Amino acid sequence: MTPAKLAEVVLAAAHAVFDQRGLDPSVLPDVTTVERPRNPEHGDYASTLAMQLAKRVGVPPRDLAASLAEQLNRTPGIKSVEIAGPGFLNLRLDAAAAGQLAREVVEAGPTYGHSARLAGQKINLEFVSANPTGPVHIGGVRWAAVGDALSRLLRATGAEVGTEYYFNDAGAQIDRFARSLLAAAKGEPTPEDGYGGAYIAEIATEVRTRRPDVLDLDDAAAQEVFRAEGVALMFDEIKSSLTQFGVHFDTYFNEKDLHDRGELDLALARLRDQGRVFEADGATWLRTTDFGDDKDRVLRKSDGDWTYFAADCAYYLDKRERGFDRVVMMLGADHHGYVGRLRAMSACFGDDPDRSLEVLIGQLVNLVRDGQPMRMSKRAGTVVTLDDLVDAIGVDASRYALARYSSDSPIDIDVELWTRASRDNPVYYVQYVAARTASVSRNAADAGLSRGDAADFHPELLDHDKEHELLKALGEYPAVVAASAELREPHRVARYLEELSGTYHRFYDEPKCRILPRGDEEITDRHRARLWLNDATRTVIAAGLGLLGVSAPERM
Repeated sequence: MTPAKLAEVVLAAAHAVFDQRGLDPSVLPDVTTVERPRNPEHGDYASTLAMQLAKRVGVPPRDLAASLAEQLNRTPGIKSVEIAGPGFLNLRLDAAAAGQLAREVVEAGPTYGHSARLAGQKINLEFVSANPTGPVHIGGVRWAAVGDALSRLLRATGAEVGTEYYFNDAGAQIDRFARSLLAAAKGEPTPEDGYGGAYIAEIATEVRTRRPDVLDLDDAAAQEVFRAEGVALMFDEIKSSLTQFGVHFDTYFNEKDLHDRGELDLALARLRDQGRVFEADGATWLRTTDFGDDKDRVLRKSDGDWTYFAADCAYYLDKRERGFDRVVMMLGADHHGYVGRLRAMSACFGDDPDRSLEVLIGQLVNLVRDGQPMRMSKRAGTVVTLDDLVDAIGVDASRYALARYSSDSPIDIDVELWTRASRDNPVYYVQYVAARTASVSRNAADAGLSRGDAADFHPELLDHDKEHELLKALGEYPAVVAASAELREPHRVARYLEELSGTYHRFYDEPKCRILPRGDEEITDRHRARLWLNDATRTVIAAGLGLLGVSAPERM
């Protein structure tokens, strides 16, 4: 029995009690939850429903809890119900009800833990969004891992998700990039405000291969060639690196398209209609202070040029016009000051930013070797890049390490730790369980042991404490997936997988829970039941790693 199913049983018992006692059923919730007590001695699951309802119906909570306990004690699958404190219900399942979960997990396969929790939500998820002036640096890589994991979680909980990468092929940064390429092609020093690193020379050489005549042009014309060709080459490299990292986007959106399609004028007109635009000092402003921003923002400067903020407004409106109910943006720590202005911008369009906009901030990441941060990439010249990280610890370890921590916390990725084949390496610890469960299944087949049909499964034989502990851990997975999606915190999945791995090891290492028969030992229904439990663990480990974009190896 899953926790969700048990919660339904508790709610059904409440309906029965309210009917018996003539209480108003309108105060009953549509859904309730059960939780695992911190102390296993308090039972398998606990419910606070009696305490939640008691005041509404004028019944002492322990009195209401007693009625619920009496009703639940008559429910098949529930071994016992105890009342604790002011009205907690501590529930224990019998072995058959608890063990049935192993079959449910195996039969559900990769979809176990999926739900319709966020069904009906259409979410635009924008992440990475680095301009094509250099390789993706390690801060952007964090959002690549976290953003991709979040998109998988949102889809697993029923949301319709569009992933998006936003880039700009114009502006001051691109000018500096083009000047740097031209200087490298001419053998001149990097401009004072330009970009350094071997990649600049590589791209400059490739542009000259494509356009052998480029240095015969005057500097202005040559710079335009390096701008167009260089941006295309750099962006192709960025997309290639992200693809090798397992990250794909539904849409690559270019800021230039907003200008070419007149969408900045459209956004300005929409904001005027809302009464939020004013003119001052020859410029056009948006009154964002009406919605808590620290100052009003310029949309169009006195010389007629649009600001970056105007493009932000147009891009937000474009997403909303494409039918997205909620716009989620993932930004680096250096953009923390953008949160207030973006929320105010959303409100200026007439939206409720609490419903239509989320801005997630990711803190800094350091790659550490021998206890010292790696400050510089040989190729990029100034930063550690995605490729540097992957070269150092691999794709799986990189994705797991970046997704394992809350995004609002800075992290150090220790090269020695994340490449170590030992239990103190978190990704190795979890992947080892994936491989061990697969090995058990192979060895079982070699020994002539199979799970058999579901009808032949005897869940009541999973009655050892270690088996019960593992079943409870497997039962928590759907709630972890739902919470990770709703709270935008993929690290909850990683931490759950590590806890589950420890629980499986304790089960596997228990001599009384041996899965495979010894020598000529007769294969029994208990062996088969434990194989169901082993395979259920493999299912959840693989599914959880899949949500993080990490492989679940069958051999290590």
